[in-house]
Amino acid sequence: MDTEDHRIPVTLLTGFLGAGKTTLLNTMIRDPNAGRIAVIMNEFGDVGLDHDLIEAATEETILLESGCLCCSIRGDLATTLSSLMERKKQGALAFDRVVIETTGIADPGPVLHTLVVSPLIAPDYRMDGVITLADCATGPDTLDQHLEAVHQIAIADALILTKTDLVSDDALCTFEARVQAINPDAPRIKAAHGRVPLTALFGLSAMRSGAKHDDILKWLGQTVGSVSQDDPAAAHIHDAHDHHHHHHHHDGRITSASIQVDSPIPANVFDFWLDMLIALKGPDILRMKGIVHVEDMDKPFVFHGVQHIFDRPVPLETWEDGPAISRIVVIARDMTEAELHESLKVLRMQPKDTEETSHGMLSDTVEMPF
Repeated sequence: MDTEDHRIPVTLLTGFLGAGKTTLLNTMIRDPNAGRIAVIMNEFGDVGLDHDLIEAATEETILLESGCLCCSIRGDLATTLSSLMERKKQGALAFDRVVIETTGIADPGPVLHTLVVSPLIAPDYRMDGVITLADCATGPDTLDQHLEAVHQIAIADALILTKTDLVSDDALCTFEARVQAINPDAPRIKAAHGRVPLTALFGLSAMRSGAKHDDILKWLGQTVGSVSQDDPAAAHIHDAHDHHHHHHHHDGRITSASIQVDSPIPANVFDFWLDMLIALKGPDILRMKGIVHVEDMDKPFVFHGVQHIFDRPVPLETWEDGPAISRIVVIARDMTEAELHESLKVLRMQPKDTEETSHGMLSDTVEMPF
């Protein structure tokens, strides 16, 4: 059975104004190991790609000597991606992956939604990862002034710290700690003159049927340990209300939590937890991802969602037998540590408990944590 995902991987490149996205793009395009990249941006005329890379240009596309291409969004993103795929299938264009560059202070959420829900593109493209660039020199002020910049940090699969040479060691340490408090699970990579190893940029998502154990641990971060479900520390809460950063108003609105459950979860318990969380707090769930072992299912599945929009769960058909450990990460806005903790504890309920809780909610005799 062919378990390989043949859809084109899409990388979302976001970050602060002036953080170095164009410099990173130029480096990626020059790297022969990156393959042929289709870069999508709002207006490529303002991007400043190196002119010696450009082979030919039209009103809609720039073709590069490396075999990559750049195009500007015409209409909406779904239309642009659909047009690119049609030209690829016709043999007019060739590309192995797509990089979408957002402009300035943009919320990445709508782009992620488009990739999941649009019937034009979902069959041909898959999300490969969100990369956020953070300027160490101007980043603190940007985070203070723009909640969207905090969102960019919070939902990243990988964080690229740029312009580290322009700040003191103490300032760099303080900024890195602040970024870690917002998103404790994403790896942080310091760019060296715009150069970042490709392994840090591509293959970040585990939303593919052939994902291995190490791929999933990397995707979920390294904060979930091997602890017993009876251990009260088994739900690891990472709260951005860190005492060193409480004076940063926007940072304090973001909370990240993760949980490990060491035995298969009853299907209706998982459904109850997810349905209630989305119904009550959907707009405030910036991102959610995990691997779940469900009772009476031979293989686990991975899932991923942004707010109330979820990718189709991917069953791990090649998963090797072993401990049925579920791991789930939630990044939320305007939820307290206690609320997230209590929500995740629902995953340890038994079916009869969810029935009683559901009945209690309907009769207003039981209060949910939010």
